[in-house]
Amino acid sequence: MAGDERIPAKPEAEQSPRGGPAGSARIAAEPGATLVSVFETSCRRFADRPAYHNLGVTLRFSDLERLSGRLAAYLLDLGLARGDRVALMMPNVLQYPVALFAALRAGLTVVNTNPLYTPRELRHQLIDSGATAIVILENFAHVLAEVIGDTSVRHVITTAVADLAPLPKRTAVNFLVRRIKHMVPPFDLPQAVRWRQALERGATLDFESPPVRPDDIAFLQYTGGTTGTPKGAMLTHANMVANVLQMRAVWGGVFEPGREVVITPLPLYHVFCLTCNCLLFLEQGGLNVLITNPRDIAGFVHDLARWRFSLITGVNTLYAALLAHPRFSRIDFSHLKLGVAGGAALHPRIAGEWRSVTGRELVEGYGLTEASPVVACNPPEGSRVGTVGFALPSTEISVRESGLELSVGEPGELWVRGPQVMRGYWQRPQETAAVLSEDGWLRTGDVAVVEPSGYIRIVDRKKDLINVSGFKVFPNEVESVVAEHPAVLECGCIGVPDARTGQAVRVYVVLRPGAALSTEELIEFCRARLTPYKIPRQVDFRASLPKSQIGKVLRRELEREQRERAGAAAA
Repeated sequence: MAGDERIPAKPEAEQSPRGGPAGSARIAAEPGATLVSVFETSCRRFADRPAYHNLGVTLRFSDLERLSGRLAAYLLDLGLARGDRVALMMPNVLQYPVALFAALRAGLTVVNTNPLYTPRELRHQLIDSGATAIVILENFAHVLAEVIGDTSVRHVITTAVADLAPLPKRTAVNFLVRRIKHMVPPFDLPQAVRWRQALERGATLDFESPPVRPDDIAFLQYTGGTTGTPKGAMLTHANMVANVLQMRAVWGGVFEPGREVVITPLPLYHVFCLTCNCLLFLEQGGLNVLITNPRDIAGFVHDLARWRFSLITGVNTLYAALLAHPRFSRIDFSHLKLGVAGGAALHPRIAGEWRSVTGRELVEGYGLTEASPVVACNPPEGSRVGTVGFALPSTEISVRESGLELSVGEPGELWVRGPQVMRGYWQRPQETAAVLSEDGWLRTGDVAVVEPSGYIRIVDRKKDLINVSGFKVFPNEVESVVAEHPAVLECGCIGVPDARTGQAVRVYVVLRPGAALSTEELIEFCRARLTPYKIPRQVDFRASLPKSQIGKVLRRELEREQRERAGAAAA
């Protein structure tokens, strides 16, 4: 197809350094552009190109259009109407993108749901979103069965891991998962319809996509935000299209449409991977290689060795684990163009090791769910370690303290305004007002510094600051120093109560396999690199650390453990 079928970005006026590097273009989608129109354009343009690969099976763009159309027809035949919410509860399997685009093409709102949710967490999200339908991998259906009676969910589609594989592979793999590995606990969902039944029914129906508007809500993307209470960020089609175009403006120059292979280890239901892998490379006509279980590092490295991939996205902990694997350095990186880190701070040591092993830069970006998610990113050329690069085109940033803008170079809360900023939190006007100003500024809750050159450094979360005798300690800085020690694989830092200083610094450390390190040695290492009040007073060596679904170390879980430990000691 001709290149002019892409959704174009319209150049506008220049930006100041606080809105990106001087001279960078602003972006604006064509009037009426939605994720559905982006999808339809890409499926026409790249029809015969591969779109997704998983478990040895590849879907072309034409397959994606055909299968999502069948499922969309089925969903509409159920009586679901424009704006109704449908939950997706799957890891990285081929059924996820099919269900995602089916829901969007049917005019529905997608509620991305972590398949590792406990019954309590799942109940809250389904009730809060008002979801009336769910597509779920059968491995997790027993959790749904516990809570479905408390929710508005009336339509359930269950799918098995290999449901999109051809026979006999489909039968063999699903039998292995169910009967040999016993990975599908028993569940009772009498209203459930199997995936292939839904597709077969949809194939008999005529599908006509209902009108979808840019201001329609595409996703209720749940986040703890600044309070820890899960709430749904309302991300519209316009928000998501804008962020895709913004990322294309930054990275597009290094990619060849229809030719790129993208390694996708982070879950597509997480907003980072949703935008930067699923949607951006849909628009670019790239192939997403879906990694279902990236925690199996040996299996992941084996999969990587099979592909001549040009891009990979991940988080610091994932890259650290890959670099620590003995076979990773033997992979062919000659086709790699870009490695991208997000979701958590990238440690300089990991960035340096990545460059040494792959010969390519590992560029860091910054975002949050409420901004669809990307706010800033390092460019492919000119990436600066320790920063998250420049604000994206059409994105304004402001560093403030008590609402007043600070001078360049001063740390303060980062405020953001741009077309990617959410409409607000679903049915939570008070919490929306707490983070969104009337003139469209989003208070991120992150402490940042903007350098005179326009590069942005994220210092830390405001709520994670540690106060030692009145001095501010940023956990990111302590973690970065601890991670420099060659024996350390990963670490986390929190503040704990201290009778003398108010709070003290405590670090949790996982060592590299076979490494040895004492508390005294680590503290001495930090003493040579940190001001005295920043030096950890307590060190806890662990076999593992609590992490989010994308591998980000969860400080709040470490804090909870510490409170429970203190409570038990007091008792």
